[in-house]
Amino acid sequence: MRLLYEKSISYRGHLLIPFRFSTISLMHDKPLYSYILLSELGLEGRFHQVENPGGLCTDSPEGIVTIAKEYLDTHSATPSETDYFKNRYTYRDNLIIIFEMAGKYFYDHYPPHGLDNIAAPKIFICEQDCIDWIKEGMDRIHINQEQEVER
Repeated sequence: MRLLYEKSISYRGHLLIPFRFSTISLMHDKPLYSYILLSELGLEGRFHQVENPGGLCTDSPEGIVTIAKEYLDTHSATPSETDYFKNRYTYRDNLIIIFEMAGKYFYDHYPPHGLDNIAAPKIFICEQDCIDWIKEGMDRIHINQEQEVER
């Protein structure tokens, strides 16, 4: 399964991440979507890395986001005043979340097929330096993988 980070929505202190869950085959293949949540509270969050706590699926990424929002409206605490997921980017199907604390920048990095944070423990002086460093590293890995395939 590839998480559709590019279709993710930040809502009530969570990041709603759609993914293609299954395919319904009647006359033609029709995708079925589900979602996973990330909590800005990390492991302390009730719904951190929880897959589809409401158990409903739908046939579009937009529809599953609506379902997830309705679930959080009913079951989540008061919305967060800050948006931890505001500065998020998708690069080579990876999710990068950049945040600032006391004038220093940090990041979380999630690969396309799972919610294991693979970020390096590194501090940056600005958001752009952080983005550039991440892209350089991912591009280097991509080039090395292409060279391995060619051999």
